[in-house]
Amino acid sequence: MTAYTKLCAALSRWSLRAAVLGLVVLVVCVQWQVIGRYLFNDSPTWTEPVALLLVLYITALAVAVGVRDAGHLGMESLVVLLPQAAQRVAEALIHACVLAFAVLMAYAGWEWLTLKWAEPKPMLGVPEGLDYLPLVISGALIVLFCIEHLIALWRGQTVEEAGI
Repeated sequence: MTAYTKLCAALSRWSLRAAVLGLVVLVVCVQWQVIGRYLFNDSPTWTEPVALLLVLYITALAVAVGVRDAGHLGMESLVVLLPQAAQRVAEALIHACVLAFAVLMAYAGWEWLTLKWAEPKPMLGVPEGLDYLPLVISGALIVLFCIEHLIALWRGQTVEEAGI
């Protein structure tokens, strides 16, 4: 296992842990909203925007982990019909396309983040640009993970799931 693979595995594990923690906090926020509304007749104003922000981060981190663990949607049924050499080329092309998309996602996320950073989010007071930070983080992670897959493909290896 190379140092790069160890780094990617660690990033994947930490991303998955952060997504799970975010999911727990999301459930607590929604429960707090329900309890406040129905038991105390006083809904906290911060729970809904925090929950929406958490959904963005949870999804972005989970998508990055899914790319590394090859849990994303694929067209494997078409690729398996190709000869062995063509399968490697198709897989490399797929990883290159995902990598290109991730670069664009991270770049566009950064552009929006910098444009919206000075605007405060209503009811939270945090920068509106925080909505776009998950795109940057997820895009950067996906780029790293696609490079790992391309290196493994070139070496004739597979990328093992990092687990939690």
